[in-house]
Amino acid sequence: MRSSEVAARAGVNVQTLRYYERRGLVEEPPRSPSGYRAYPAGAVRTVRFVKRAQELGFTLAEVLELLNLAAGGPEDCEPARALAQSRMDELDRRISDLRRMRDSLADLAATCDLPRADRRCPLLLSLHEDGEI
Repeated sequence: MRSSEVAARAGVNVQTLRYYERRGLVEEPPRSPSGYRAYPAGAVRTVRFVKRAQELGFTLAEVLELLNLAAGGPEDCEPARALAQSRMDELDRRISDLRRMRDSLADLAATCDLPRADRRCPLLLSLHEDGEI
């Protein structure tokens, strides 16, 4: 299967496919006598695996590790579980940060409901050099 066909079936562009190849995520295929890459049918599944893992927040280095595990790594799932747990921990940190940011914005927006004389919008104050509106 040619590069363009693999890319189309996997939902990526050819440059992405070649990048994955350079990074070792997709094996370099043999070339046809005319010089075209001749990917095996499993390349589509591999590229889809890489894209899905990226959507879940895994780095390409982590995806490579997952691919190695899937290709016959240790019999137990502990390394894959550890990677997943690490990603979940990172997502929990990001969610916590986003919740704090959202709460701060909600507090800021709530000040707009106060009578004008009682408003002290920290955002607007921070934009004025002297701290006065």
